[in-house]
Amino acid sequence: MTTTLADTQLTTEPAALAAWAEKRTIFVELSDGRIVGFPADRFKLLAAATDEELSKVTLELNGYALRWESLDEDITVPGIVAGRFQLPPPKG
Repeated sequence: MTTTLADTQLTTEPAALAAWAEKRTIFVELSDGRIVGFPADRFKLLAAATDEELSKVTLELNGYALRWESLDEDITVPGIVAGRFQLPPPKG
């Protein structure tokens, strides 16, 4: 079986190039050019974090995970892209 570059690109999940927090929303710039964001309140530890703590997000595992060292919290980028969050969206 031969694998082509196109096959590899279709099965490779995007990694994060950058991550940041703005107004309690976490944004991730992905290697495929997209920028995705999610409310910090969708994760238990992030919901309880201060704005300063949220701003200290770093990239780990070659961009496949977000890390908040002071919170001891790790979130996978593929999980974010797939919409897998700990908490349901707030009812409004």
